[in-house]
This record gives sequence, C-alpha cells and structure tokens, in this order.
Amino acid sequence: MTKIDIISGFLGAGKTTLIKKLLAEAFAEEQVVLIENEFGEIGIDSGFLKESGIEIREMNSGCICCSLVGDFGKSLREVVDTYHPDRILIEPSGVGKLSDVIKAVQDVQGDIDARLNSFSTVVDVTKCRIYRKNFGEFFSNQIEYAGAVILSRTDRAKPEKIEESVNLLRELNAKAPFITTPIAQLSGKKILETMEESRSLEEELLGEITCPECGHVHDHDGHCGHSEHDHHEGHDHDHHKAHDHGHDHDHDHHEAHGHDHAHHHHHEGHHHADELFVSWGRETIHQYTKEQMNEILKRLETEDIYGNVLRAKGMVAGTDGQWIYFDMVPEEYEVREGTPEYTGRICVIGAELKEDRLAELFGLS
Repeated sequence: MTKIDIISGFLGAGKTTLIKKLLAEAFAEEQVVLIENEFGEIGIDSGFLKESGIEIREMNSGCICCSLVGDFGKSLREVVDTYHPDRILIEPSGVGKLSDVIKAVQDVQGDIDARLNSFSTVVDVTKCRIYRKNFGEFFSNQIEYAGAVILSRTDRAKPEKIEESVNLLRELNAKAPFITTPIAQLSGKKILETMEESRSLEEELLGEITCPECGHVHDHDGHCGHSEHDHHEGHDHDHHKAHDHGHDHDHDHHEAHGHDHAHHHHHEGHHHADELFVSWGRETIHQYTKEQMNEILKRLETEDIYGNVLRAKGMVAGTDGQWIYFDMVPEEYEVREGTPEYTGRICVIGAELKEDRLAELFGLS
C-alpha cells in the first residue's frame, strides 16, 4: 500500500528544504515518487533527485511532475500501478487549496492501492500576517486543513514574532501540532512522526493515569514502557523526593473542564478519565534553565496554591540549546536532558487546578 503525503505551503515557504530533509533522513529506505504541480518550485530537478539516491521515473517527458490540472486521479493511478512506490509526496502549487488536494486524493484512493497518510503545511513564520492579508482564504485553507503545521525560519525570527504567528495560526487551527523548533534541530523521523500523528501530552498522561499499575510512560500504542524518544542513557538525572504535604488525592468527584489539545486521531479506551481530571496544557517556545525548572517543579509539588496536582510532564527548550524533559508525580520529580521536541509542551493534570497560577509559575501568564 502506497502512502501519500501532501506537503503544501506557498512558494518560498521552505517546502524544498523540508522535502530534502525527509528524503535523506526519514525516507532513505523507501522508494519515493515526488509529484509536483506544474507551478511547483523549480529547485527540485532531476539532478537533485539523483543525488538523493532516488531513481528518476520517466513521466510526462522525463519529468516527475504530475499536474493537478489534468486528470489527477488518472495520473496518480498510473504512478501507483507502474511503480508501486512506498510513498508518494505531493507538493501542490503555492497558491492552491489544501482541501482540494486532500479531496482529490480521497476521491481516488478507493480505486488504487494507496491511502492518504498525512497532509501538512509549511509556513514562513515571518510572513503569516502578510500572507493572511494578501492570500486570504487560500492561506486560511492551507492552515485550517493541515494535519500538522511546520513553521520555517523560526531560527531567524524573534520570539515575539513566532508567538504572534502561532497565535494567528491557532485562530485558524486549534488542534494540529505546530512545529516551532527549527527544522535543522529535529530529525527527519521526528518531523515525520509529528506529521503522521502526534499524541497530545494530555492524552498520554490521561492514558497513564487510567493504567496506574504501571508507572511508566506509554508508547503510541498504549503499551507500557519508555517511548522511543524517552531514552535515559547518558542523561544526567535529577531525582528529587519530597514529603507529601497532606494533599488530598481523592480525585473522583470533579468534572473536567480540560482543554482538548488532542489531535484529529482520538485514542479510544481512556475509560473517560477526562471526566475525573482537569488538565492544563500549554505549548510554548519559552526557554528555561534547569535551575528554573527544578524550582518550578519543587513549588508545584510542595505548594498547594496550584490545586491538587497529580501529574506534570513536559519538554521545553533550555537556554543553553539543550532540551529539558521533566516529569512529576506526588512526592517525586525528575528533570533530565532529552532530544528536541517539535515545540515546547507542558501538561499538568489534577483536580481544581488554578490555571492562572500555573501559567504564572511557568512564566507564561
């Protein structure tokens, strides 16, 4: 079965850079066909493809372009039937509606041995406002329908600019993961994992709370054990024990007013834990030092002004360029180094949480 991934975004957004990275780091073992619309960026020519170790397939007079303007379904079927690639990357033209491309693939996927796998949009973080103004619904559509939004140029933009852009994009898409960490700092595999399916921290923690007999992190299939990006080897651990300051952990009587930061793919089998607990979650590009994070967790753990906190977990960027992972359960917390996440993520689960105080504690109010 061929996987079809759509990577949209306006001309100059950084799609070519992303595609090169994915070809080199995420799809190296796969047979990939890249389908560009005829308005596609010129950068990807046959020379570039050869150098990526991808065999050029003769299509439309030696070009790997397949136009959405002609009979898209027919062209797609031809590619799948002739070459049976592992993956087809579709890069639509700069100004087009992502929903049209998604629909075009969905209309034909029933008849061919292929399925739509992911649809992402690359956006230049410095141009969100201008694009929204100039391209109106074309811009909105690409964001609204994206399964993941990948921000480019975040290594060059000022933090205020990134925050402004993220807020503007969140108005258009509340659910999809936004990759704000500079692409160069992430592995191609991590980017692909985020494009394909990203579990929110909230889902992950609720999953753990409903399976209390194992105190481990759950992997994507809900199995116990450490997930792949939670390797502990070689990281300095800061383990802290603290006294239980008489927190009342009887948390069954509270309605949840948690924000649903979940992605499109809902995981069944949460035993409605979300009805018992409230969750507070934030995505942030804010950077912390390990000392700050230790201090925050110590306060979260020992002071009861934040509500009845049962669990806190997150990954944030450190001021020294090294990412900080933290985890807190009553009477114990841990701070360690980890691999870069697609964006900083913090989640706190408990009962009667004081959201404004939590925001203030993490410096996000």
